[in-house]
Amino acid sequence: MTDDTTARAAEVLKDHRASIDRLDAILVYTLGERFKHTQAVGRLKAEHDLPPSDPAREEAQIARLTDLAKRADLDPEFAKKFLNFIIQEVIHHHEQHKT
Repeated sequence: MTDDTTARAAEVLKDHRASIDRLDAILVYTLGERFKHTQAVGRLKAEHDLPPSDPAREEAQIARLTDLAKRADLDPEFAKKFLNFIIQEVIHHHEQHKT
């Protein structure tokens, strides 16, 4: 490879990494916003003595996310694992509100 080709590759790599960094920030802030809402749901459930988990809602969300993942060219199994992880964390928060 020539020095010019290597320099171009380094610039493209830098651009990709900058995009990844921006997207990571978007993910973190989006998750933060999501958890604000799920915590509000947890408080509401605790106030009205509702169960911390809602299996029918969780199943529907997994199906919806799986469909979105397919349309976004993202591995649906990864998307399911990711949502299941988030759901478990939300349920944990909801259980904390009950006590």
